[in-house]
Amino acid sequence: MKLLKVTAASATVLALALSATACGSDDGDDSGSSGGGKKITIGIKFDQPGLGQKTPDGYEGFDVDVATYVAKKLGYSEDQIEWKESKSADRETMLQRGDVDFIAATYSITDERAAKVDFAGPYLLAHQDVLVRADDDSIKSQEDLNSKKLCSVTGSTSAQNIKDKLAPKAQLQPYPTYSACLTGLQNGAIDALTTDDSILAGYAAQSQFKGKFKLGGFKMTNENYGIGVKKGSDLKDKINTALEDMVSDGAWDKAVKDNFGPANYKNEPAPKIGDIKS
Repeated sequence: MKLLKVTAASATVLALALSATACGSDDGDDSGSSGGGKKITIGIKFDQPGLGQKTPDGYEGFDVDVATYVAKKLGYSEDQIEWKESKSADRETMLQRGDVDFIAATYSITDERAAKVDFAGPYLLAHQDVLVRADDDSIKSQEDLNSKKLCSVTGSTSAQNIKDKLAPKAQLQPYPTYSACLTGLQNGAIDALTTDDSILAGYAAQSQFKGKFKLGGFKMTNENYGIGVKKGSDLKDKINTALEDMVSDGAWDKAVKDNFGPANYKNEPAPKIGDIKS
């Protein structure tokens, strides 16, 4: 009789365990599927005004608008999106580990990155430029950067471009975020912040910085912003279709105006999918 009681108890425990497992499966994350799952995780920048910024009221910026539009086309409503900060140096790793389903974070398409992850797009063509203090007239050309202290973000293409070809004699000081670079620019620790003109315009347009900074106006490179996905992901083609829809229905133009309008940013026309400007 004792053996029978133990066996029955064991069966009950097993049944409860199986039931719990089944319930856990029902509540699981369906992100990464064709859409309609419980949530989708998207990587963006948290500290880039006009592009990807975390605010007390939520998330805003051009990249956020693009990502939200794409997610909707994939079958996810806005409240099914989980936003995750994607710093420049972490983006490939986040995609490879599956921390996010896709990344829209001023993510320039390069051969080196494309060897590790796949890209949909491009969805915006930007250019590398510099932001300087409004009263600084010592930087009038790209060549002038060689004698200056420049800040860019660790892991960004802008930092690599400066070292490789644009101003190899400049004193490059990599910081973890653009916000940290901006602080250095304000207090005189650095002479210029270099990154994409779209990012710089976002900072310069903020009310607290009005009249304090100016863009150099140097179109030093072409930066083709793409949406990163894990290598081999079937999301790439679906995202490309969504981006084409965003342009054709006018939502892309509206997002540009909403986010860059206050800075009078002279944006390039919406690029065609797969058209990478070298």
